Amino acid sequence: MHGPWRRARGTLNAGAKEGSMDRRNFCVRTLGAASALLLPHRGRAAAAVADLPAIGRTGRELVLKGRDVADLRAALRGDVLTAGDGGYDEARRIWNGIFDRRPALIARCADAADVARAIGFARSHDLLLAVRGGGHSFSGQSVCDGGLMLDLSRMRGVRVDPSARIARVEGGALLEELDRATQQFALATPAGRISHTGVAGLTLGGGFGRLTRRFGLACDNLVAADVVTADGSRVRAGASGDAELLWGLKGGGGNFGVVTQFEFQLHAVEPQMYGGAIAWPMRDARRLLAFHAELIEAAPGELFVDAVLTDLPDLGPAVLFSVCYSGPPARAEEVLKPLRQQGQPLMDALRPATYVALQSENDDGSAPGRGNYERSGFLTRITPQLLEAAVAAMEQPRPPGTRIILSGECGGAFSRVPSHATAFNNRDARSTVIVQAQWPDPRDEAAAEAHLAWAGACFDSLAPFTKGFYVNTLAADDTAQRIRATYGENYPRLVALKRRYDPANLFRRNANIPPG
Repeated sequence: MHGPWRRARGTLNAGAKEGSMDRRNFCVRTLGAASALLLPHRGRAAAAVADLPAIGRTGRELVLKGRDVADLRAALRGDVLTAGDGGYDEARRIWNGIFDRRPALIARCADAADVARAIGFARSHDLLLAVRGGGHSFSGQSVCDGGLMLDLSRMRGVRVDPSARIARVEGGALLEELDRATQQFALATPAGRISHTGVAGLTLGGGFGRLTRRFGLACDNLVAADVVTADGSRVRAGASGDAELLWGLKGGGGNFGVVTQFEFQLHAVEPQMYGGAIAWPMRDARRLLAFHAELIEAAPGELFVDAVLTDLPDLGPAVLFSVCYSGPPARAEEVLKPLRQQGQPLMDALRPATYVALQSENDDGSAPGRGNYERSGFLTRITPQLLEAAVAAMEQPRPPGTRIILSGECGGAFSRVPSHATAFNNRDARSTVIVQAQWPDPRDEAAAEAHLAWAGACFDSLAPFTKGFYVNTLAADDTAQRIRATYGENYPRLVALKRRYDPANLFRRNANIPPG
């Protein structure tokens, strides 16, 4: 492997070289040997666990004593899996299929006490730690070779208090579980656009979605959180606890601990909405993108419209508008009339639909296990030059499964929050440009190279128009300098919070903020 393919699979974390081929071969060779030793002992006394080769927090090779692994197994209500155990291969897989990594052990935690014990184990053994919520990390940060994968997928409870308009959501829950639970009471909080995304990662990075222009980001609606920090303490973040930690969780990613429960403010949102997709031929792209830029500047907060330059099955290259109108149903046709005045569409699938249905309509196109690569940048201005560069990139020879999105989520409630009010910065953004590449077989290196080469060149042509990026689209080749720049004036405050809660940078597999 070489070129952009290797960079995409690598890691941006200082000192941890587990993305390299030498380390990779070490893990495959030694973990495979260890699993052969473990197989005869399954179902026997815990003391029979073999020693395990592993990788430390900063990338050094080490050995975990079998008795220590056995003690961890005995201490958790959940499961501890090692190579060769039933369920290990399924548990280590994440949404982005290009990351085929093998942790030394996987702690499938059942509650906050399990999370604290697993973190304590990683800390005491100076072990590389990856935290998996929904497993939707573009850059593969939720799994690691040779370290401990802390898996929250068993912690998926959602409790709704309709009178207080509060949802309490465990750290492993998915968006579909949150949406379904809240919509039973005609309530919702802003969430993403793919229903099998994890609530945790989405919220901690900001959390754009169909309701963002109306109610803000997911993190803007986070009112409290229960967090296990690097020293194993269980901390309440919020007005009744540590308000500064809550501020950091609102866009600061997984830098400060593992959130075992989120508390969200809910809003009255009728289940019946109007939305779907409408598309026109790519030859009209320049005019349609200019129209879209004007539309999202003037649209009411209830209207979400993404513009997507893509390829549609049987219809060819197209400009697709993904739409959700969450306002009064009687006004839907009037609000959407300008879209239907943009010429003869290739397809028009706008219709009345429930919010839950709209939230899952893109799921098939983002099914787990495929190869995925994505870059993004915020746009403070949408210029003709930017739009020309986007169209030109799509007109170049390119592999299938490549697209450019100009988001319609900024503005409205998103823009009314001051940049200093949350760790999430970039409130002056008018849109986000997103470059995506997807291919069906993540093991197909030729396809990977072609997709990554196009995506890299495409984003390079668009980057001069951007300011900062959305950390939930973190790529493995994003630099520390780019991360620092996107947090802007909030960065020193985040560093101070990191020093307080994670001075050894145990939580480093993220858009990392080193404690210095």
